[in-house]
Amino acid sequence: MHSIPYSDAFTLIESIEKGWSGEKKYYVETTRGERLLLRVTDASELGRKQLEFALMEQAWSLGVPMSRPLNVGLCDGERSVYSLFTWCDGEDSEVVLPALSKKEQYGLGIRAGEVLRLLHSIPAPQGGRTWQEYFNQKVNRKIEQYNACELAFAGDTHVLHYIEENRHLLEDRPQSFQHGDYHVGNMVISQDCTLSIIDFNRFDFGDPWEEFNRIVFSAKASPEFAKGQIDGYFGGRPPERFFQLLAFYIASNTLSALPWATNFGEKEIETMRNQAEDVLSWFDNMTNHIPIWY
Repeated sequence: MHSIPYSDAFTLIESIEKGWSGEKKYYVETTRGERLLLRVTDASELGRKQLEFALMEQAWSLGVPMSRPLNVGLCDGERSVYSLFTWCDGEDSEVVLPALSKKEQYGLGIRAGEVLRLLHSIPAPQGGRTWQEYFNQKVNRKIEQYNACELAFAGDTHVLHYIEENRHLLEDRPQSFQHGDYHVGNMVISQDCTLSIIDFNRFDFGDPWEEFNRIVFSAKASPEFAKGQIDGYFGGRPPERFFQLLAFYIASNTLSALPWATNFGEKEIETMRNQAEDVLSWFDNMTNHIPIWY
């Protein structure tokens, strides 16, 4: 800690255990009454953390409600890299949302969609692979991993069929910055009902509409919020092609969720089985690309 700039002003450091990342996270208070978020990871991640920091600075400058990035660099004898941010006030949105009216849930979803559109205004690097080439390879890996997995979910043939029948939707898709894990689990809501976005550490670049692949978590917590997010992003009802791609991206994620869950025990396996059941219900066994909660 002593090699982090301004750490001599830290008066309280508390570990944060929530989340799936391998980073160490801390809530920090300072002598000046500031509340901060400190993230620490291995020094081998320096390049990626510097890029993440720069992209978060861009997002902050656009007015995205989020932690303000303050500093990034090496610490701990250059064995670790730290990132320092202001603290986001609020409680986990998946806890707060069910206690709100449907109108309030929808309104916060509208705001989440507007914020996501802001994030997607940050361009992806030029050149490199097309999205169609990249994501088809990704889908192939997901299918291979699922087939190699000893577990399966009921109705998987519907998901596999929809994927194979709709790969053409990937053609000529644009690319932009992506938060990488955009759903209610990475949002907080303050006492005055203000929404903020957290945890940018899974950032990526790709089709902006792929970012909706995590909306399954939001729809489970609040269908009104999920509907609002879509409407807020598009300023109204989206084009039909969006729903076709939404179903495609959710289908591909559903396929990879079960192999992922096997690394984390029976509870996560059951969660992902239930999620697959929800997805098949929402999309009527992948015969209707508009989810029933919309």
